[in-house]
Amino acid sequence: MKTIMRMMDHLYWADGRILDALEASDTKDTELLKLVRHVAVAEQVWLSRLEGRGNVQYWLWEEAEDLPEIRRMFEANAKDYRNYIEKLEESGLDKMIDYASQNGVPFRTSVRDILLQVLLHGQYHRGQINRALRMESAEPAPVDYITFARL
Repeated sequence: MKTIMRMMDHLYWADGRILDALEASDTKDTELLKLVRHVAVAEQVWLSRLEGRGNVQYWLWEEAEDLPEIRRMFEANAKDYRNYIEKLEESGLDKMIDYASQNGVPFRTSVRDILLQVLLHGQYHRGQINRALRMESAEPAPVDYITFARL
């Protein structure tokens, strides 16, 4: 549990850093903005499943042009995940969650694996975002875990 909490703290930090880099780049790349919004929405999707709110329909790949709105989404996600994890006990990590994919396919996954999915999914896409920033000759955000751990 302690490791997951620490990794979630890294996620909140890294989400903020990548948004800072996007704002500093002043990018107009709509696909890049769509990608960062996708990360925020995916965090919401997984939390809705963890909280048993059913298969709430989210639009994972919607156009996005408003970085301040995406930042508000990430900030709300961090608050909501902190509230969820604060109430979660070690034994709760093995609880199985029944949910349906965005396509309606039923699945059953442990809380632990869902949280790891959230953590790894964000890291994967932040790498893509940083690569795109480099290609625009913009400064990427150093979001490696070790950078966070050294703070």
